[in-house]
Amino acid sequence: MGNDLIKVIQQVGREKNINPEVLIEAVESAFLMASKRKLGAQNLASHLNRESGEVELFSIRKVVEAVTDKEKEIFLDDARKVEAEAKIDDTVELKIEAEGFGRIAAQMAKHVIIQKVRDAEQENVYNDFKNRKGELINGIALRHEKGNIIIDLGKTEVVMFPKEQIPGENVRYGDRIRAYIADVYKTGKGPQIVLSRTHPGFVTKLFEVEVPEIYEGIVEIMGTVREAGERTKISVFSKDKDVDPVGACVGMRGSRVQAVVRELHGEKIDIIRYSEDPLAFITNALSPAEILKSEFDQKAKSVKIVVSDQHLSLAIGKRGQNARLASKLTGWKIDIYNESESKEKKMLLNKKREMLIKYLSNFPDSTLEVTEKVTNKGINSLEELVALSEQELISISGVDKKVARKIIKNASKILKKQNAGGDEV
Repeated sequence: MGNDLIKVIQQVGREKNINPEVLIEAVESAFLMASKRKLGAQNLASHLNRESGEVELFSIRKVVEAVTDKEKEIFLDDARKVEAEAKIDDTVELKIEAEGFGRIAAQMAKHVIIQKVRDAEQENVYNDFKNRKGELINGIALRHEKGNIIIDLGKTEVVMFPKEQIPGENVRYGDRIRAYIADVYKTGKGPQIVLSRTHPGFVTKLFEVEVPEIYEGIVEIMGTVREAGERTKISVFSKDKDVDPVGACVGMRGSRVQAVVRELHGEKIDIIRYSEDPLAFITNALSPAEILKSEFDQKAKSVKIVVSDQHLSLAIGKRGQNARLASKLTGWKIDIYNESESKEKKMLLNKKREMLIKYLSNFPDSTLEVTEKVTNKGINSLEELVALSEQELISISGVDKKVARKIIKNASKILKKQNAGGDEV
């Protein structure tokens, strides 16, 4: 093998940016392991001779006055033939001359260098990309494999999985493809770079490229939600009162937003003006549907929206998509009703409330004060009254346990009679 091994190690080190000493140590370690398998459990060491380029094997012996184990110990006189300054309890290395080790060394060196180069290349790729999560990157489509797209990024090839591809998008060999680096992490098989064209961050970054006001920090993207291939909603806010954030993103004659739409192959994009006022923000998110009435539940962070009958389908969207995306964008659970349905629900609620008041007013041992306390707590029907525990009713109305039990029990009987088609109260 000679000096060729040294030359190979030095060349590989330069080309792959690997410290030659790392390769040398790896070759020595691999050769040592192979030697121990062949010679058994001995105290062995291996060294790569930098001058000859040969991997040499040595037996490590302890210097003793009386040898009891020839494989591990050596007399002082013999040790001094190897190292003139050797003393008792020192260790010396005796070179082992054995046939076949040159071939073993060559095989091990080749295997180790290949593996080390592969490991170094993977580590370099990881180091190049580990801090680039959230960036846009350009690559070239090489081929399709089982639904995956193999993309050449220059230093490495990366797999884009089907779930990260825009539905219906046709990518061909040689196409330049832009993607979002969604994640970078290590696996047992090397670094994993997750490229995505479906991630909401992809749209965010496209707007940052197309809209100078976003790049300069004047306009800020507050949120992006998306159902890839169909629709995206993006909320924007301007730090400068003289700059319209929606207009800045749309551009002259729609030039900026259309550049993003072309990249997404026609995906619909709604640009929403952000507002700290929940009603204003939700109204903007559901536009162009007009909100007639709203009822907010701050604790549950939900809102009931009433729109005209004509605007119901517009507000909900195809397969509920508009309402679903508006809910994700605003962070509020949005329930949408049309005007007719809202009136019917209100009439039904009023009817149930009247039944509850009538029942409590006519109930023995009950008073007007009890009725007011119950209804003021948001109990608006016999169903809701029956759902209470005795203790809950006591804490709300102040009645004793016996009366609370009777109120709930008799209300339950009335509901059963109602369901059977009898009188209501």
